[in-house]
Amino acid sequence: MAQSRIVKICGIKSEDLLEAAIVAGADMVGFMHFQRSPRHVSIEDLAELISAARGRVESCVVLVNPDNSCVAEVSALGPDWIQLHGPETPHRVEAIRAGAGVEIMKALPIGAAADVALVTDYVGAADRILLDAKPPKGADRPGGLGTSFDWSLLETLDPSIPFMLSGGLTPDNVAAAIGTVKPLGVDVSSGVETAPGVKDKRLIEAFIRNARAAG
Repeated sequence: MAQSRIVKICGIKSEDLLEAAIVAGADMVGFMHFQRSPRHVSIEDLAELISAARGRVESCVVLVNPDNSCVAEVSALGPDWIQLHGPETPHRVEAIRAGAGVEIMKALPIGAAADVALVTDYVGAADRILLDAKPPKGADRPGGLGTSFDWSLLETLDPSIPFMLSGGLTPDNVAAAIGTVKPLGVDVSSGVETAPGVKDKRLIEAFIRNARAAG
């Protein structure tokens, strides 16, 4: 039997919403540790959330171009994954992976064919690849910021490379995304929110339900 598609709910800030994501059937949950994000979680709160998730769902802490002390502080909390969402080079990803002792997911922004060509550089450096929309010009933080990219760009990607898909996914389009792109998994944050950083339990449930139905 084929492995079911991975569903990740990112940007969770409270144990209440963590519980909702687990009950709804999420495979992974993501916690943002990045001051400029409306989904930022402090180290103290991260420790509690990771502890609450342990053994029930895979936890992933999202960092943006972190220094070694930040990586050490976060990895000491025992998350299952650290997600790198900044301009980290393949060499830097490898160094963080070696030092952190946890699995590393690398998010790569896609906006043009040239971005797709760079994906192969990271395949050996990270444990998993996440393809996200390129932020709009002038954005003060990385990520798709609620927009999706042109999925047809991925037609040139080596089909043997497994990846997760992010960027502008919602309960309404996740089935189409899965059918078109056939990713290893899907990752959502703003698509299950009613305002920046404000998750909605019903949207989380609908996203997971629709992703499972497509898979």
